Amino acid sequence: MREDHAASGLSDEARVRLYDQAFGVAGIGAWECELETERLTWTEGVYGIFGYPVGNPLRRANIVDLYIEESRRHMEIARAEVIRSGRPITLDTEIRTWRGEKRWMRLSINAVREHGRPVRIFGSKQDVTFDRQALECLRQQAETDPLTGLANRSVFQAAYREVVSDSLNYDFASALVLIDLDRFKELNDTFGHLAGDACLCEVAQRLRRAFHNAGLIGRLGGDEFAIILRAPTSPARIARVLQHTAVMLSRPLFWNGLRIEVSASIGAALISRPHRRRITELFAEADVALYDAKAAGRNAAHLFSDEGRSRAA
Repeated sequence: MREDHAASGLSDEARVRLYDQAFGVAGIGAWECELETERLTWTEGVYGIFGYPVGNPLRRANIVDLYIEESRRHMEIARAEVIRSGRPITLDTEIRTWRGEKRWMRLSINAVREHGRPVRIFGSKQDVTFDRQALECLRQQAETDPLTGLANRSVFQAAYREVVSDSLNYDFASALVLIDLDRFKELNDTFGHLAGDACLCEVAQRLRRAFHNAGLIGRLGGDEFAIILRAPTSPARIARVLQHTAVMLSRPLFWNGLRIEVSASIGAALISRPHRRRITELFAEADVALYDAKAAGRNAAHLFSDEGRSRAA
């Protein structure tokens, strides 16, 4: 081994320093914890990930507080499992640095046993914030409508299936609401597609403000929006919500010095009436109510009733 070091021209100290520098560039550090005393040892890379001053004392209780609550719980469970089983575990955790910056960290945990008893744990910590942000960006692109930022059709339908398949959530979802803008093609033809896009974005903002606790708001495509309504649950109160929504959406939009008239037709179907239904059946009922609202002169809301037909809200 000494001959190898001499041939490379590096002393042991220089080699360690080189490894630390390389790991630091990669956002990786090594750590160790004595189980009996909970004494921590970190390399420079870990100090960098936590933004922790090198001169500060390393107390495990203080470091654990830097983990976001859910990640702290997962980390403690993984730590206990490694100590119990001796099998290594790797998990992603979210931390808040010593200066308050949020980061994602990949934590690996392994155990050293002596005479069959765990005496210390060790592993690596790597800053994976950039990777997590890139994945989150890709997820948002796949799940959201690029124009309005609302959930897209596939995500909206998946969310409905989750609601109706979960007995705990099912009671809190009261209605499927479909919203279609009135004469949207005429608006595009008259003012242009930029005005149409501005109108869609404004409608999305109004729906967000009015239904921020609704459950889920989505754009299904074109000028059609949808809401999974959590509350209220009674048909009479749902009807009043639909009326208020129609009034709210009928306020004019001011864009580039122009006053643009906006209105919407609304159709809704009760999710819990009388039994759970397939999503295709529920959308069909809401579509009937939406068609009836448009046939009644637009700028109106209809609710599909227990009698198998819609009525004005």
